[in-house]
Amino acid sequence: MFLFGSCQSNTKKDTTATHQHENCDSHDHDHDSHDHNHDHDHDHDGHNHESHDHSKHDGHDHDHATHAHDDHDDHSGHDHGNEENSDEIVISKEKAEAAGIRSAVIKPGVFNQVIKTSGQVLAAQGDEAVAVATVSGVVSFRNKITEGISVGKGSSLLVVSSKNLADGDPVQKAQVTYETAKKEYERMLPLVESKIVSEKDFNQAKQNYENARISYEAMSKNQSAGGQTIVAPIGGYIKNILVKEGDYVELGQPLVSITQNRRLFLRAEVSEKYYSQLRNISSANFKTPYNNETYHLQDLGGRLLSFGKSSGDNSYYVPVTFEFDNKGDVLPGSFVEIYLLSTPIQNVLSLPHSALTEEQGSYFIYIQLDDECYKKQEVKLGADNGSHVEITKGIHAGERVVTEGAYQVKLASASNALPAHTHEH
Repeated sequence: MFLFGSCQSNTKKDTTATHQHENCDSHDHDHDSHDHNHDHDHDHDGHNHESHDHSKHDGHDHDHATHAHDDHDDHSGHDHGNEENSDEIVISKEKAEAAGIRSAVIKPGVFNQVIKTSGQVLAAQGDEAVAVATVSGVVSFRNKITEGISVGKGSSLLVVSSKNLADGDPVQKAQVTYETAKKEYERMLPLVESKIVSEKDFNQAKQNYENARISYEAMSKNQSAGGQTIVAPIGGYIKNILVKEGDYVELGQPLVSITQNRRLFLRAEVSEKYYSQLRNISSANFKTPYNNETYHLQDLGGRLLSFGKSSGDNSYYVPVTFEFDNKGDVLPGSFVEIYLLSTPIQNVLSLPHSALTEEQGSYFIYIQLDDECYKKQEVKLGADNGSHVEITKGIHAGERVVTEGAYQVKLASASNALPAHTHEH
């Protein structure tokens, strides 16, 4: 009877299910709610296989969708998500601006052949003068003067004193000579008219008087209580101080040299092997050792004066001389590196020195891929004109290269403090 009752119960449920199915066919809009009740009934009776399978199916679809989404993210942008396997360097725009990183699109241009040599900056003729001793005596620096300071024409430099010397003070001696010659000349002046004094003797007395007057006026012009004051013959800058405090100097001895620095000479010493190329030299750049700055003669009103037709004695170098305005802080007499510019070459890719970094003899640049991504690239160098270098291999026209702040990019590439750049905004 128990089995019979169970069969009847199942039969009723089957009939109910059939009836529900017929109602679902006739009422499509109630399909979801009837199916939900059907599933609920089966769960209540313990028949939850469909629900279990559906849960497994839903879980599988979810994992698959998540996996597909991750794959999509991995292939977006420049693949910056995996920084460990990427040679790209990531620097935000804000950090790049703060570090002074600048970039430019490389275009081919004109680049001159270069002859690198050394030479010296010299003061041009007529722009220097030397203050000499007007009397013999002992040097005394009343004013503190040093090399490089500015002085005006006629300004006091030092004092030469002849006091307490065996020969006496030459200014006082000149004064005595002058006064004596003057009295003799004035005495003979009325006598020559009456023929008491011969014309010859009078002319000799007149000559002695004039010479004594000129000498005394020259010495007494800058005479002070301490001695003879030596003044600057021209305005300019003190180049060299040739004596020390307490030195004894003779009449006419050089004491201080002064330069105006308005026009300078650049003298390059070129090896004889480049002699055939000297006629093609048009200009030059030079670099000073004290500020490591490269000067361009074309920006300083420079011009080629001459080049030697033969080498000097005991030398294998040919001199090449330029003239230029001293608009910068160029020190006359300094030795410099010189880059002689020869025949121009078209369609050359070149970069400034600030774009290069060096590692164990190899040179590298940094190519900017987008606003925040950079790539390290090895390059081969050609001619160097002091400010720019010819690039023979490693870059192509149209690429954007870091021209300023390359070392900042290099430091950023070695730092692990920068966050990973995944383009997930």
